[in-house]
Amino acid sequence: MQHQKTLISVVGPTAIGKTALAIQLAQHFGTEIISADSRQFFKEMEIGTAKPDAEELAAAKHHFINSHSVSQLFSTGDFEVEGLKTLDQIFKKHDLAIMVGGSGLYINALINGLDEMPEIDLTIRENLNKKFDDEGLSAIQSQLAALDPEYFAKVDQQNPQRMIRGLEVFLSTGQKLSSMLSATKKERPFNIIKIGLNTDRAILYDRINKRVDQMIDKGLVDEVKSLVDFKKYNALNTVGYSEIFDYLDGKSSLEEAISAIKQNTRRFAKRQLTWFRRDEEINWFEPNEGEKIIDLVKQKLG
Repeated sequence: MQHQKTLISVVGPTAIGKTALAIQLAQHFGTEIISADSRQFFKEMEIGTAKPDAEELAAAKHHFINSHSVSQLFSTGDFEVEGLKTLDQIFKKHDLAIMVGGSGLYINALINGLDEMPEIDLTIRENLNKKFDDEGLSAIQSQLAALDPEYFAKVDQQNPQRMIRGLEVFLSTGQKLSSMLSATKKERPFNIIKIGLNTDRAILYDRINKRVDQMIDKGLVDEVKSLVDFKKYNALNTVGYSEIFDYLDGKSSLEEAISAIKQNTRRFAKRQLTWFRRDEEINWFEPNEGEKIIDLVKQKLG
């Protein structure tokens, strides 16, 4: 019997166990995984992005892991186009596909589609980039928070590209980017089942702290040292990398850098949960409830 094609989307905060669940689902249903983690695309970034290891990658076929270089721009729009193509390929062989990740904007792009974005005045973009270089991220953050507080609240505030994007749209068009983001969902030719993982905050924070310690043990400092030449690229201006760059620049001790990574990752997890909780279609589970999740998927497939 031919089922309608179905995408299972697995979301949740960082370090919650999404990779393990995605592999369990892919093995159970005999299918492939699309990664929607905006940093795991980049082949130069291994340890600090907590990529699936060789064993996990061998356990199920993954797409969009190590697919790009940090020097390439790979936007949410690119991910929507490439992701749909990849899904199309997977659906030729399987009734189900799994998407897993914590990057809300990328997940939203594949599920709901992106709106056509307005033309940007490039002089405004240049001026904002100059402002960022001269005055730092906080100047951009406070301007955006004043002009488009809704977009500011739901996007990664440590990501200069996203901050500048919100500002350049407002300053070019007078309209808020938040009001343009997927007001209209695009119809997709497949069903979507949404699974979210979460647990008690103290347990999650403990998992985050342990994961950061593991990254340090695995050689995160050496990885970041090897990426100094790429430092200007946006992908590296993120948690786990920028703190170690500060340490290498003599702005902090290693202990302070590690502590900052833990704190910033906990904050990031909190923002991810705020983003995902707005979606009422997500079915929430604890990380160890794989069997229950498989039962739910079977039930929804009918």
